Amino acid sequence: MTLWTAAEAVMATNGQSTRDWQADGVSIDTRTLKPGDLFVALKAARDGHDFVAQALAAGAAAALVDHVPEGLPDNAPLLIVDDVLTGLEALGVASRARTAARVVAITGSVGKTSTKEMLRKVLSGHGKTHAAEASYNNHWGVPLTLARMPRDTEFAVIEIGMNHPGEIAPLSRMARPHVALVTIVAPAHLAAFESIEGIAQEKASIIEGLEPGGTAVLNADLETTPLLIAAARARGARVVTFGQSRRAHHRITDLRIGDQATVVQGRAWRTPVLYKISVPGRHFAENAMAVVATAGALKLDRALVLADLGRWEPGAGRGQREVITLDVVDTHMTFELIDDAYNANPASMAAALEVLAAAEVRHDVGRVSKGRRIAYLGDMKELGATEAALHAALAEHPAMAEIDVVHCVGPLMQSLYDVLPAEKRGRWTRDTDGILVGLRSDLDAGDVVLVKASLSMGLGRVVDAIRKMGQGAASIEV
Repeated sequence: MTLWTAAEAVMATNGQSTRDWQADGVSIDTRTLKPGDLFVALKAARDGHDFVAQALAAGAAAALVDHVPEGLPDNAPLLIVDDVLTGLEALGVASRARTAARVVAITGSVGKTSTKEMLRKVLSGHGKTHAAEASYNNHWGVPLTLARMPRDTEFAVIEIGMNHPGEIAPLSRMARPHVALVTIVAPAHLAAFESIEGIAQEKASIIEGLEPGGTAVLNADLETTPLLIAAARARGARVVTFGQSRRAHHRITDLRIGDQATVVQGRAWRTPVLYKISVPGRHFAENAMAVVATAGALKLDRALVLADLGRWEPGAGRGQREVITLDVVDTHMTFELIDDAYNANPASMAAALEVLAAAEVRHDVGRVSKGRRIAYLGDMKELGATEAALHAALAEHPAMAEIDVVHCVGPLMQSLYDVLPAEKRGRWTRDTDGILVGLRSDLDAGDVVLVKASLSMGLGRVVDAIRKMGQGAASIEV
């Protein structure tokens, strides 16, 4: 199906097209570009205009540019605008305007992407659903997601993130959601905000883009919940809350974290609900209740929603679990890997530690007779003046009592390492290169291993190295 014609794109952007063309998709990266895509020459780490010729040679239908790059043939299909990012935003706005889709926008300090994927799973059971394949939640990611939305979309899920004040509201106004969901407000990006209240104000600004009569789905368990509710009511939004507190409209009343799943009992507007998430974690269970609340706001079939939640699985780097097989002959020689290396802040770190603490180890299968719960933890970034204290405070989390060894990576994680009990203290290294040395001798069959850090710490390399220890890794079936 044609996504954009030259005439439609010209009308949306007020640009000029050098010739007629039709695009089936929109791309910002020649490495993932598909034939028929409109290539958007954004200026980021490198200038996208330098790759226009390569994109057209790879089959791009046209390129969105602010000038004609050198070396192109005279008949090259180009959409010329004053500014490429502004042009992409205009495409996003026009795409949103031409669809009758019901739109959900998500923000939060933790859980945006996982909740987006839960919603994708749930909404896809009710109609044609559009959401970004990756965490495209910033100033170019949101308009890109919107510009890629097919016009016959029935449901759309738009993830909105932030690093600094004033980022969320313009993106929400672009998305024009019918439901605005705030997963949680927690210490993250404190370097750019004076307080947790400042973060809450920024998260609450997602409500500014709500369509008339829209619904704000808010976490009921936060110190800043009254601030979020006040912001929603000031905009005339309907307020629906979720969480574990008695005041929550959608309330978790009992939560059981198992080794490979989480089972939840609760109430949704006084109606009993029971559901299972096929991954352990309180945070996943809470975000699932937010999905139930969102589905209720959209008037979807609750039974179908709960069934689809049970079939959702987290993506790579977000709590995905794998079995690493150490011996191709002796299939009992395995350990489990929890890959949560995509991002980290105090709230998500605590949730990951809780998952590790609940994991079942196996004894008498490796060179170490006792299976162990082992964590590789890297620095949590952008936490401001209290960063050292927030790292050290992880030692006091109740889950630490069930964790056997903690390896720490980075200068900030040294604050945790210094206060850990001696019997739990593994290795500390300043960077990922250091922790990779000796990695194989850290682990054994029967262990369960968590890797968690902010993305910039590069602990994804630790995950890759652990996978390479295996004679063939297999995902856990639950």
